[in-house]
Amino acid sequence: MIYQDTTNQQRLVRVMERLIRVSRQKVFRILGNLKVHHGKFAASWLEHRKDKIEVLFLPPYPLEYIPEEYLNHVLKISVHSGQLPYTWEDLCHKIQSFMRKLQHRLSRLARRFISRM
Repeated sequence: MIYQDTTNQQRLVRVMERLIRVSRQKVFRILGNLKVHHGKFAASWLEHRKDKIEVLFLPPYPLEYIPEEYLNHVLKISVHSGQLPYTWEDLCHKIQSFMRKLQHRLSRLARRFISRM
């Protein structure tokens, strides 16, 4: 899911709804410590869906230890390499292409995270 503005609780809930919809089992979602993740709207939504989804929060520690930040870093390098995107559509295309390639190279992705830990 790619969006232009900052994340908010409604967007977080939409993502979690999609996860529930495609899963046959209970979903366990790991979140960082953004204010959005701890908001009243999201907490209320989660409270009514305890049987379908559970959220676990990462402990607060420096960004360099959060695997998601490594992915963001590599993604930014990829987006800024080669021909630069000039439109929103170009940017979305580069991001989706990178993520699809990464999906097909999961062992490569795992090595990146393991080597950092």
